[in-house]
Amino acid sequence: MENIIRIEGKVNFSITLDPGVWIFDDRRIDLDTYFAEETHEKKDELEEYTKAVSKHWEREIREGAIYPPTLKSERKFEKEKLLNGTFGIKFGPFLHNAEPQSDSSKVVFVGQGRELEVDIPTAQEMILAFSKNGKPLKENGPVHAYFEDGSNQDAPLTHIHKIIVK
Repeated sequence: MENIIRIEGKVNFSITLDPGVWIFDDRRIDLDTYFAEETHEKKDELEEYTKAVSKHWEREIREGAIYPPTLKSERKFEKEKLLNGTFGIKFGPFLHNAEPQSDSSKVVFVGQGRELEVDIPTAQEMILAFSKNGKPLKENGPVHAYFEDGSNQDAPLTHIHKIIVK
């Protein structure tokens, strides 16, 4: 239960988050490369999905439905990346699902002895880190909060166990 995070306060739906399952979420972000990039493009998820399916379909037409040896090595590489990577996920979709009430304006990330209060648009762009070098953040987790621009990359808010919408 210590790895569960609650979104509560002025929301229509109190939500419970389990960061342990985010490793399987396609929305995860590789934090090893994310903050190194100069710009963070807004991605159209439908467009990204369409491109991936098109690429797969084209490959099947060219090479047949039998998977070539390169695809096996690609899968092995992706699996290794998951086992050794540092990952986060954007907070925006979770906040959207909680449905902040119309009179709410702030989000407070509650850590151990520290709090970070931001406005709702900034909170939607926050990144919650849940894994470092392939391991869950057990000692100072379950999640860390980063600003999208990485300005607090060296000193994120840690030990987050509750998120309150005010």
